[in-house]
Amino acid sequence: MRDESWHFVDVPGFTRLAFQRVPEGKAGKNRLHLDVDVSDIDRAVGQAVALGARVLGDRHSDAAGTFQVLLDPEGNEWCLVTPPA
Repeated sequence: MRDESWHFVDVPGFTRLAFQRVPEGKAGKNRLHLDVDVSDIDRAVGQAVALGARVLGDRHSDAAGTFQVLLDPEGNEWCLVTPPA
């Protein structure tokens, strides 16, 4: 651990994801946009909302899958994604 502003996600056999809290506020688009694969998008949206996320816009489906854009509590966009049927 570098200091308390750093948080890590360590998935066995996968690349470590590191996140650092920064003092400045968001001034435009996200510096990073995460797409999180889920098997049940309805359930995942419900869980995310229960944890403080907000749904942004309608759900979209195309050849790449089904996507729902959400906002985290600080207003950063991210997506829940299911693979195409």
